[in-house]
Amino acid sequence: MSTLDLNSAAESARSEIVRVGTSLFDRGYVHASAGNISARLDDGLGHLITPTDAALGFLRPERLALVDAEGEQVAGDRASKTLTLHRRIYAADPTARFVIHTHSTHLVALTLAGVWRPDDVLPPITPYYVMKVGHVPHIPYHRPGDPRVAELVTERINSRTAQGTPIRAVLLDRLGPVVWGPDAASALAVLEELEETARLWLTTGRTPAPLPEDAIAELRATFGAAW
Repeated sequence: MSTLDLNSAAESARSEIVRVGTSLFDRGYVHASAGNISARLDDGLGHLITPTDAALGFLRPERLALVDAEGEQVAGDRASKTLTLHRRIYAADPTARFVIHTHSTHLVALTLAGVWRPDDVLPPITPYYVMKVGHVPHIPYHRPGDPRVAELVTERINSRTAQGTPIRAVLLDRLGPVVWGPDAASALAVLEELEETARLWLTTGRTPAPLPEDAIAELRATFGAAW
C-alpha cells in the first residue's frame, strides 16, 4: 500500500466527515466538543475518526486521525477516546461505513427521563421511525471511552442480527446516540429520525401509543422494515 493510494482513499472520506460535522453543529445536534464521527476506508486501509475533544463544527481535514486496520494511529491528531467503539461497530456490522455519535438534546433527555424499555428506547409511534430507524437498544451508563461500552454494543448488534432485525443505532445512557450506515447520508437519516421521534414522544408527555401490530406488519411487507 503506497502513501499515494492511502491519501487517495482518505480524501473523500475526510471531506465527508468535515461536511457532516459542520452540518450537525450548525443544526444543533452537537455542541462544544461533544460527539465524534468516523468513516471506514476501502480495501482494508483502516479508518478516519475525529480527534479527541474536537469541535465538530470546526474540523480540519488534515487533522483527522487516521488509524490502520489494526487500530494503530498513523497520522493526524490523537484519535477520539471512542475509537474502540467505532472499530467494534465496523467489525460487527460489515455494512457499516460511517458512524456518528452525538449528544443530541432530546435523546440525552430521554435517558434522563427514562427510556421506553431497555431493548427499545422509544415506542414505534410513527411509520418512519419503524422504517428508517428500527429497534434501538439502551446501553447503561459507563464513562466516556470505557471499552466495556464497545462490548455491550457488539452484543446488541450480534443479538439483533441473529433475530433477523439488525440495528442501526444504540442509545448510550446520559451520552446520546451512536448511529451507523453504509454512507454518511444513511447514518444522518437514522440520527435525524431518531432525535425527532424522541422530541415528539417527550413533548407529547410520553403518552402516544405504539402503532398497532397490523400496521407494523404492513410496513414490514411493503417496505421491508426490520421490526
